[in-house]
Amino acid sequence: MRTLDVVNAYVAVRRAQGVGLNSSARVLRQFARETGNLPLPEVTPEAVAAFLHGHGELSATWKTKRGLLVSFYRFAIARGHATISPLPERPPQLPPAQTPYVYATAEIQHLLDATVILSTSLSRLQAATYRTLLLILYGAGLRVGEAIRLNLCDVDLEQRIITVRDTKFYKTRLVPIGPRLASKLRVYLRQRCALALPLGQDSALLCTRTGHRLNYQYVITLFQRVRLAAGITRPTGELRPPRLHDLRHTAAVHRVLGWYRAGKDVQRLLPQLATYLGHVDIRSTQRYLRMTPELLYEASRRFAIYSGQEIDHE
Repeated sequence: MRTLDVVNAYVAVRRAQGVGLNSSARVLRQFARETGNLPLPEVTPEAVAAFLHGHGELSATWKTKRGLLVSFYRFAIARGHATISPLPERPPQLPPAQTPYVYATAEIQHLLDATVILSTSLSRLQAATYRTLLLILYGAGLRVGEAIRLNLCDVDLEQRIITVRDTKFYKTRLVPIGPRLASKLRVYLRQRCALALPLGQDSALLCTRTGHRLNYQYVITLFQRVRLAAGITRPTGELRPPRLHDLRHTAAVHRVLGWYRAGKDVQRLLPQLATYLGHVDIRSTQRYLRMTPELLYEASRRFAIYSGQEIDHE
Protein backbone atom coordinates (compact mmCIF):
# COMPACT_ATOMS: atom_id res chain seq x y z
CA MET A 1 0.00 0.00 0.00
CA ARG A 2 1.13 3.53 -0.70
CA THR A 3 1.72 5.84 2.23
CA LEU A 4 -1.47 7.85 1.73
CA ASP A 5 -3.56 4.66 1.68
CA VAL A 6 -2.06 3.59 5.00
CA VAL A 7 -2.62 7.07 6.42
CA ASN A 8 -6.29 6.97 5.43
CA ALA A 9 -6.68 3.50 6.96
CA TYR A 10 -5.04 4.68 10.19
CA VAL A 11 -7.21 7.79 10.41
CA ALA A 12 -10.37 5.73 9.77
CA VAL A 13 -9.49 3.28 12.56
CA ARG A 14 -8.67 6.04 15.04
CA ARG A 15 -11.88 7.90 14.27
CA ALA A 16 -13.85 4.69 14.73
CA GLN A 17 -12.28 4.58 18.19
CA GLY A 18 -13.66 8.07 18.90
CA VAL A 19 -10.49 10.08 18.24
CA GLY A 20 -11.04 13.14 16.05
CA LEU A 21 -7.53 13.47 14.54
CA ASN A 22 -8.46 16.54 12.49
CA SER A 23 -5.14 18.36 12.61
CA SER A 24 -3.17 15.13 12.95
CA ALA A 25 -4.74 13.77 9.78
CA ARG A 26 -3.58 16.87 7.91
CA VAL A 27 -0.02 16.38 9.15
CA LEU A 28 0.03 12.70 8.20
CA ARG A 29 -1.30 13.43 4.72
CA GLN A 30 1.36 16.10 4.38
CA PHE A 31 3.90 13.41 5.33
CA ALA A 32 2.58 11.19 2.54
CA ARG A 33 2.84 14.00 -0.01
CA GLU A 34 6.29 15.20 1.01
CA THR A 35 7.77 11.70 0.95
CA GLY A 36 6.40 11.11 -2.55
CA ASN A 37 3.46 8.87 -1.60
CA LEU A 38 5.66 5.82 -2.14
CA PRO A 39 4.78 2.35 -0.92
CA LEU A 40 5.30 2.79 2.81
CA PRO A 41 8.27 0.36 3.13
CA GLU A 42 10.16 2.47 0.56
CA VAL A 43 10.06 5.67 2.65
CA THR A 44 13.67 6.20 3.75
CA PRO A 45 14.99 7.47 7.09
CA GLU A 46 16.40 10.46 5.20
CA ALA A 47 12.95 11.36 3.83
CA VAL A 48 11.44 11.04 7.30
CA ALA A 49 14.18 13.22 8.79
CA ALA A 50 13.56 15.90 6.14
CA PHE A 51 9.84 15.89 6.89
CA LEU A 52 10.42 16.17 10.63
CA HIS A 53 12.80 19.09 10.16
CA GLY A 54 10.37 20.99 7.94
CA HIS A 55 11.11 23.76 5.46
CA GLY A 56 12.12 26.51 7.88
CA GLU A 57 14.19 26.62 11.03
CA LEU A 58 14.07 23.60 13.30
CA SER A 59 11.34 24.04 15.91
CA ALA A 60 9.46 22.22 18.65
CA THR A 61 7.00 20.90 16.04
CA TRP A 62 9.66 18.23 15.36
CA LYS A 63 8.56 16.42 18.52
CA THR A 64 4.86 16.79 17.67
CA LYS A 65 5.32 15.33 14.20
CA ARG A 66 7.51 12.51 15.47
CA GLY A 67 4.89 11.60 18.08
CA LEU A 68 2.27 11.29 15.33
CA LEU A 69 4.56 9.14 13.20
CA VAL A 70 5.41 6.84 16.12
CA SER A 71 1.73 5.98 16.52
CA PHE A 72 1.24 5.76 12.74
CA TYR A 73 4.16 3.36 12.21
CA ARG A 74 3.10 1.25 15.18
CA PHE A 75 -0.25 0.81 13.42
CA ALA A 76 1.39 0.12 10.04
CA ILE A 77 3.78 -2.51 11.40
CA ALA A 78 1.04 -4.27 13.38
CA ARG A 79 -0.99 -4.65 10.18
CA GLY A 80 1.86 -5.71 7.95
CA HIS A 81 2.11 -2.49 5.90
CA ALA A 82 5.72 -2.00 7.04
CA THR A 83 8.33 -4.10 8.79
CA ILE A 84 10.45 -1.44 10.51
CA SER A 85 10.12 2.17 11.58
CA PRO A 86 12.50 4.63 9.87
CA LEU A 87 12.05 7.22 12.63
CA PRO A 88 15.20 8.66 14.24
CA GLU A 89 15.78 7.38 17.77
CA ARG A 90 17.46 10.51 19.10
CA PRO A 91 15.96 13.99 18.77
CA PRO A 92 18.15 16.80 17.46
CA GLN A 93 19.06 19.77 19.65
CA LEU A 94 15.76 21.63 19.56
CA PRO A 95 15.42 25.36 20.26
CA PRO A 96 13.70 26.30 23.52
CA ALA A 97 9.92 26.47 23.42
CA GLN A 98 8.55 29.90 22.62
CA THR A 99 7.54 31.86 25.69
CA PRO A 100 3.80 32.59 25.70
CA TYR A 101 3.22 36.25 24.94
CA VAL A 102 0.65 38.30 26.83
CA TYR A 103 -0.72 41.11 24.70
CA ALA A 104 -1.37 44.43 26.37
CA THR A 105 -4.94 45.69 26.07
CA ALA A 106 -3.72 48.41 23.70
CA GLU A 107 -2.02 45.80 21.51
CA ILE A 108 -5.24 43.82 21.23
CA GLN A 109 -6.99 46.96 20.04
CA HIS A 110 -4.18 47.56 17.53
CA LEU A 111 -4.68 44.03 16.18
CA LEU A 112 -8.42 44.57 15.84
CA ASP A 113 -7.90 47.89 14.09
CA ALA A 114 -5.28 46.38 11.78
CA THR A 115 -7.75 43.83 10.35
CA VAL A 116 -8.89 46.64 8.03
CA ILE A 117 -5.89 45.81 5.81
CA LEU A 118 -7.63 42.55 4.90
CA SER A 119 -10.48 44.40 3.22
CA THR A 120 -10.82 43.39 -0.43
CA SER A 121 -13.48 43.67 -3.08
CA LEU A 122 -13.01 39.96 -3.82
CA SER A 123 -14.13 39.00 -0.32
CA ARG A 124 -16.10 41.84 1.25
CA LEU A 125 -16.46 40.12 4.62
CA GLN A 126 -12.85 39.01 5.05
CA ALA A 127 -11.80 41.85 7.37
CA ALA A 128 -14.93 41.53 9.53
CA THR A 129 -14.51 37.76 9.68
CA TYR A 130 -10.92 38.01 10.84
CA ARG A 131 -11.79 40.69 13.38
CA THR A 132 -14.49 38.38 14.73
CA LEU A 133 -11.97 35.53 14.95
CA LEU A 134 -9.69 37.70 17.10
CA LEU A 135 -12.60 38.72 19.32
CA ILE A 136 -13.60 35.07 19.86
CA LEU A 137 -10.04 33.96 20.66
CA TYR A 138 -9.64 36.69 23.26
CA GLY A 139 -13.22 37.03 24.50
CA ALA A 140 -13.92 33.29 24.82
CA GLY A 141 -10.38 31.91 25.24
CA LEU A 142 -10.78 29.38 22.43
CA ARG A 143 -8.01 27.58 20.61
CA VAL A 144 -7.56 28.67 16.99
CA GLY A 145 -8.74 25.30 15.68
CA GLU A 146 -11.81 25.40 17.92
CA ALA A 147 -12.77 28.85 16.65
CA ILE A 148 -12.53 28.00 12.95
CA ARG A 149 -14.54 24.80 13.50
CA LEU A 150 -17.50 26.70 14.96
CA ASN A 151 -20.77 26.43 13.07
CA LEU A 152 -23.60 28.95 13.07
CA CYS A 153 -25.68 26.65 15.27
CA ASP A 154 -22.93 26.65 17.91
CA VAL A 155 -23.56 30.29 18.83
CA ASP A 156 -26.54 30.95 21.12
CA LEU A 157 -26.77 34.70 21.56
CA GLU A 158 -29.90 34.54 23.71
CA GLN A 159 -28.17 32.42 26.34
CA ARG A 160 -24.76 33.91 25.49
CA ILE A 161 -23.25 30.44 25.11
CA ILE A 162 -20.80 29.08 22.53
CA THR A 163 -20.76 25.29 22.10
CA VAL A 164 -17.26 24.02 21.34
CA ARG A 165 -17.38 20.54 19.79
CA ASP A 166 -14.61 18.00 19.19
CA THR A 167 -12.05 19.82 21.30
CA LYS A 168 -8.40 18.90 21.74
CA PHE A 169 -9.48 16.12 24.10
CA TYR A 170 -12.45 15.00 21.96
CA LYS A 171 -15.09 16.47 24.24
CA THR A 172 -17.74 19.16 23.94
CA ARG A 173 -17.89 22.11 26.30
CA LEU A 174 -20.15 25.14 26.77
CA VAL A 175 -18.38 28.50 26.92
CA PRO A 176 -20.31 31.48 28.35
CA ILE A 177 -19.50 34.82 26.75
CA GLY A 178 -19.96 38.39 27.91
CA PRO A 179 -22.51 40.90 26.60
CA ARG A 180 -19.91 42.87 24.61
CA LEU A 181 -18.72 39.84 22.66
CA ALA A 182 -22.34 38.73 22.15
CA SER A 183 -23.15 42.16 20.73
CA LYS A 184 -20.21 41.98 18.29
CA LEU A 185 -21.23 38.48 17.22
CA ARG A 186 -24.81 39.60 16.61
CA VAL A 187 -23.58 42.26 14.17
CA TYR A 188 -21.27 39.79 12.43
CA LEU A 189 -23.97 37.13 12.15
CA ARG A 190 -26.22 39.50 10.23
CA GLN A 191 -23.39 40.00 7.73
CA ARG A 192 -22.43 36.34 7.68
CA CYS A 193 -25.94 35.14 6.86
CA ALA A 194 -25.86 37.24 3.70
CA LEU A 195 -23.21 34.84 2.36
CA ALA A 196 -23.74 31.28 1.19
CA LEU A 197 -24.93 28.73 3.76
CA PRO A 198 -23.92 25.43 2.11
CA LEU A 199 -24.99 23.39 5.15
CA GLY A 200 -27.68 25.66 6.57
CA GLN A 201 -27.15 26.28 10.28
CA ASP A 202 -24.36 23.72 10.24
CA SER A 203 -22.38 26.03 7.96
CA ALA A 204 -19.14 27.57 9.19
CA LEU A 205 -19.44 30.65 11.39
CA LEU A 206 -16.11 32.05 10.16
CA CYS A 207 -15.98 31.53 6.44
CA THR A 208 -14.62 32.44 3.03
CA ARG A 209 -16.60 34.45 0.49
CA THR A 210 -18.16 31.18 -0.71
CA GLY A 211 -19.40 30.30 2.76
CA HIS A 212 -16.84 27.55 3.34
CA ARG A 213 -14.71 27.07 6.43
CA LEU A 214 -11.45 28.97 6.87
CA ASN A 215 -8.22 27.03 6.40
CA TYR A 216 -5.97 26.92 9.49
CA GLN A 217 -2.74 27.76 7.67
CA TYR A 218 -4.42 30.61 5.80
CA VAL A 219 -5.62 32.06 9.10
CA ILE A 220 -2.05 31.97 10.45
CA THR A 221 -0.72 33.63 7.29
CA LEU A 222 -3.26 36.44 7.57
CA PHE A 223 -2.27 36.97 11.19
CA GLN A 224 1.32 37.65 10.16
CA ARG A 225 0.04 40.51 7.99
CA VAL A 226 -2.25 41.84 10.71
CA ARG A 227 0.45 41.65 13.40
CA LEU A 228 2.89 43.54 11.17
CA ALA A 229 0.30 46.24 10.45
CA ALA A 230 -0.40 46.51 14.19
CA GLY A 231 3.29 47.22 14.84
CA ILE A 232 3.76 44.22 17.16
CA THR A 233 7.28 42.85 16.78
CA ARG A 234 9.47 40.13 18.26
CA PRO A 235 10.02 40.66 22.00
CA THR A 236 13.60 41.11 23.19
CA GLY A 237 15.26 37.74 23.75
CA GLU A 238 12.70 35.76 21.73
CA LEU A 239 13.45 34.05 18.42
CA ARG A 240 9.97 34.54 17.00
CA PRO A 241 7.22 37.19 17.18
CA PRO A 242 3.97 36.71 19.15
CA ARG A 243 1.50 34.18 17.77
CA LEU A 244 -2.22 34.15 17.13
CA HIS A 245 -2.56 31.43 19.78
CA ASP A 246 -1.14 33.84 22.35
CA LEU A 247 -4.52 35.57 22.46
CA ARG A 248 -5.71 32.53 24.42
CA HIS A 249 -2.82 32.91 26.87
CA THR A 250 -3.72 36.58 27.15
CA ALA A 251 -7.36 35.81 27.87
CA ALA A 252 -6.34 33.54 30.77
CA VAL A 253 -3.90 36.05 32.28
CA HIS A 254 -6.33 38.96 31.96
CA ARG A 255 -9.09 36.90 33.59
CA VAL A 256 -6.90 36.12 36.61
CA LEU A 257 -5.73 39.73 36.77
CA GLY A 258 -9.36 40.86 36.86
CA TRP A 259 -10.08 38.43 39.69
CA TYR A 260 -7.17 39.75 41.74
CA ARG A 261 -8.30 43.34 41.26
CA ALA A 262 -11.87 42.42 42.24
CA GLY A 263 -10.65 40.75 45.42
CA LYS A 264 -11.74 37.26 44.35
CA ASP A 265 -10.34 34.00 45.73
CA VAL A 266 -8.11 33.20 42.76
CA GLN A 267 -7.00 29.76 43.97
CA ARG A 268 -10.61 28.66 44.33
CA LEU A 269 -11.49 30.01 40.87
CA LEU A 270 -8.56 28.49 38.95
CA PRO A 271 -10.32 25.10 38.50
CA GLN A 272 -13.24 26.99 36.94
CA LEU A 273 -10.84 28.71 34.55
CA ALA A 274 -9.37 25.31 33.64
CA THR A 275 -12.85 24.04 32.76
CA TYR A 276 -13.60 27.20 30.79
CA LEU A 277 -10.44 26.77 28.72
CA GLY A 278 -11.06 23.07 28.16
CA HIS A 279 -8.01 21.87 30.09
CA VAL A 280 -8.00 18.38 31.56
CA ASP A 281 -6.44 19.59 34.81
CA ILE A 282 -5.35 22.77 36.54
CA ARG A 283 -1.65 22.23 35.76
CA SER A 284 -2.27 23.04 32.10
CA THR A 285 -4.00 26.27 33.13
CA GLN A 286 -1.19 27.24 35.48
CA ARG A 287 1.29 27.04 32.59
CA TYR A 288 -0.77 29.70 30.83
CA LEU A 289 -0.42 32.15 33.68
CA ARG A 290 2.90 33.70 32.80
CA MET A 291 3.78 36.32 35.38
CA THR A 292 3.35 39.73 33.78
CA PRO A 293 4.35 42.80 35.84
CA GLU A 294 0.65 43.55 36.44
CA LEU A 295 -0.12 40.01 37.59
CA LEU A 296 2.98 39.89 39.78
CA TYR A 297 2.03 43.20 41.38
CA GLU A 298 -1.53 42.08 42.13
CA ALA A 299 -0.34 38.77 43.56
CA SER A 300 2.21 40.60 45.73
CA ARG A 301 -0.42 43.09 46.84
CA ARG A 302 -2.74 40.27 47.88
CA PHE A 303 0.08 38.64 49.87
CA ALA A 304 0.92 41.95 51.52
CA ILE A 305 -2.68 42.43 52.59
CA TYR A 306 -2.71 38.96 54.16
CA SER A 307 0.61 39.55 55.90
CA GLY A 308 -0.24 43.08 57.04
CA GLN A 309 2.57 44.71 55.05
CA GLU A 310 2.54 47.60 52.61
CA ILE A 311 3.68 47.50 49.00
CA ASP A 312 6.07 50.00 47.53
CA HIS A 313 4.19 51.54 44.59
CA GLU A 314 7.33 53.00 43.01
